[in-house]
Amino acid sequence: MADTDLPGTDVGWGILATGKIARTFARDLAVTPGARLAAVGSRNGDAAAAFAAEHGDDRTASHGSYDALLADPSVEVVYVATPHAFHLDNARAAFAAGKHVLCEKPIALDAADAATMVELAVAHDRFLMEAMWTACHPVIRALRDHLASGRFGTPRHLRAELGFRVDAPPGDRMLDPALGASALLDMGIYPLTFAHLMLGEAESLSATATLSGRGVDLDVAIAGRYPGAVANLSASMTSWSSSSAAIATDLGRIEIAEFYHPERAVFVPHDPAAGPQPDRAVAITAEEPVIGIGYGNEIAEVNRCVRAGLRESPLVPHSQTLTVLRQMDDLRAQVGVRFDGPPAGG
Repeated sequence: MADTDLPGTDVGWGILATGKIARTFARDLAVTPGARLAAVGSRNGDAAAAFAAEHGDDRTASHGSYDALLADPSVEVVYVATPHAFHLDNARAAFAAGKHVLCEKPIALDAADAATMVELAVAHDRFLMEAMWTACHPVIRALRDHLASGRFGTPRHLRAELGFRVDAPPGDRMLDPALGASALLDMGIYPLTFAHLMLGEAESLSATATLSGRGVDLDVAIAGRYPGAVANLSASMTSWSSSSAAIATDLGRIEIAEFYHPERAVFVPHDPAAGPQPDRAVAITAEEPVIGIGYGNEIAEVNRCVRAGLRESPLVPHSQTLTVLRQMDDLRAQVGVRFDGPPAGG
C-alpha cells in the first residue's frame, strides 16, 4: 500500500470494532478538524454498516471483517477499539497492512505484549500511540506545566480515584478474565497515569484488592512513593467514587473534579496562620480548546504526529505507556491476578 501521509489532506481514520467506546470516539472524530471517518470494520457486516451510517458520511465505507478494513486504501490510521486481550493481534495486523495505530487503553494486557507492539511499529515504520486521552487533555497539560514551574508550590501528596458500579453479565468484557477484565486495567490506569504525569515515575507502589470468584480484581487501593511525594490511588468496579483528584503542595491544594477529563482545576492557597484562602483561589484552565469531550484532542495529536512524520507522540510516548504497564504488571502480581491469554476468534 502506498504511504498516504500527505500534508494538507484530512487523515483517513478506520475504526476497528463497533462497541460503546468506538461510538464515543466516533462522535469526537466527527468534530475534530483534519480528520474523517474513512471506514469502519466489524465481524458483523450489519453492525459495521449501521455504525458507518450513524457516524460517517456518504464516503464512509463499512466492512464485515477486520481484514477488509485494514485492506481499505482510504484508511491511514486505525483506531483499535476491541477488548484489551485482542489489542496485540489487531495492531499486528494493522501494521502488516501499512496502517498507523491508535490503540485503546491499556494498549495491551501486559508490558511484554506492549513492548512487542512497539517493536512491530518500529519494524513497519508506523506510528503507534496508546489512546490515553487524559495525557492529551488541555487542562491536564496546563496543570502539569504549572506544577513544573513551581507556581503552586512543591507537590507533596496526590490522591486520585476512579470507580463506578459495573452491572453486566459474566461474559461481558468488564467481568470476563479471558478478555482482560480488571479494575486496575480499566480504571486504575487513569490514577496511575495522572500520578506519573504530575509527579514523575513512581519509586515504589504497593496494592491491596478484592477479587471476584473468577479472579478479577474488583476494587484496588494503591499506595505510592514518587520523587518528593506520596500518593494514594484507587479503582473500583463495585462502587461510585468521586472520580476526583487532589494535589497537596507546600503552598495550598489543587482540586480536580473528573480528573481524567476535567473542565478545570482549582488551586486554593493556604495561609499558615489563617488556613485555606478560598477567596484567593486560582482557576487552572487552558487556552487550547477541548475538542468534543476530549477524545478529539488525542485524535488531533495523532493527526499532527502522522502529518509531521513522527512515529510516537511526545504527549503519550512509548516509554510512558510501557512504564505504566510495568507498574500494573507488578500490582496485579501483588494482588494475585493473572491473565491466561485471549480466547480464539478475537
